[in-house]
Amino acid sequence: MEQDWIWGLVGGLLIGTGGAVYLLANGRIMGASGIIGGLVDGSGRSTASERLVFLAGVFLLPILLYPLYGHVDTHVSTNPVVIIAAGLLVGAGTRLANGCTSGHGVCGISRFSLRGIVATVFYILAGGLTVVFFRHLLGVI
Repeated sequence: MEQDWIWGLVGGLLIGTGGAVYLLANGRIMGASGIIGGLVDGSGRSTASERLVFLAGVFLLPILLYPLYGHVDTHVSTNPVVIIAAGLLVGAGTRLANGCTSGHGVCGISRFSLRGIVATVFYILAGGLTVVFFRHLLGVI
């Protein structure tokens, strides 16, 4: 039996713990797109230091853990155009949804937020349809 599901479980536990710590320490919801967006548009100047520390952790922790785990196959496309397009579409989607998977999915659902639950249902459906279209119909990914 494959054990790859354990990585998803561990990742989910870490994200949930991070969201709880962020809420307890700062009194705000840990939504990654809002944290980054506040730095980009200037609305988060008053909390820029905590936003930068959060982002530093997001980028540095995988680098620090890499020697312990080595290569992990993520099955991500090797086509840079697909990866860049996917990143831009995710960014556009988070702006349209006024939040991202960490804000709506992890923190919103755990607080029984109707807005978070509805947003999560729709982005999961959109993701599934995207995979069907691009992988199974077009064969791009």
